[in-house]
Amino acid sequence: MNIADPASEGERLQKVLAAAGVASRRVVEQMIVEGRIEVDGRIVTELGTRILPEARVRVDGTAVQLDTTKRYLMLNKPTGVVSTMADEQGRPDLRRFTDEIEERVYNVGRLDAETSGLLVLTNDGELAHVLAHPSFGVEKTYVAKVRGAVDQRTIRRLLDGVELEDGEIRADAARVVGRPSQGHSMVELTLHSGRNRIVRRMLDHVGHPVAELVRRSFGPLHLGTLRSGSMRELTTMERGALLTLARSAR
Repeated sequence: MNIADPASEGERLQKVLAAAGVASRRVVEQMIVEGRIEVDGRIVTELGTRILPEARVRVDGTAVQLDTTKRYLMLNKPTGVVSTMADEQGRPDLRRFTDEIEERVYNVGRLDAETSGLLVLTNDGELAHVLAHPSFGVEKTYVAKVRGAVDQRTIRRLLDGVELEDGEIRADAARVVGRPSQGHSMVELTLHSGRNRIVRRMLDHVGHPVAELVRRSFGPLHLGTLRSGSMRELTTMERGALLTLARSAR
């Protein structure tokens, strides 16, 4: 338990949470009294509580990052950009988006150069490992523009599973978006696999090669109206949801 002795060097809980951007000290004090704050899994109601830096804190069940040096950003990666900080082949890479960031951040997982959409950048190595590792099964949702008219039998095949060269894979969710137009259909796929180019390979296998592909969500994060090539800090709620997911996965 990382609650410090009252006479120790630990910081007061309300001061730490105010610095983390949860709320003002006065509001945090009210949260403490109402039993809305947990420290290392235990509800804390004492206003004089002090905590150590390594404490795990939740507010209303949502994890809070106490280390204010950690950065969490969402990028809508455009096509033509590779998901690396330095490409050996000289192709456009992520440095064009991160050069002005003081902290050294890294991408969580990858999107191939032809795929656009949501990419998380952070300097939180522990969180990045959990979110990127296939064994933790973080869900991602993609919208693909594919050739041909996709019918419900094809959707059922994607849900039941298809056999690829590296093993069977099935979508967690799949649906057709709208109606076919000019020889193409829009398909939304959700899956937790981290295999290379998996969405493209699945759709190609069922006879509908991908013409365009965008990742719309990653775990609890959604791209929303963020424009292609734009980047922003995660909101307090988004950051909390991401941390909660990562800590639960571990």
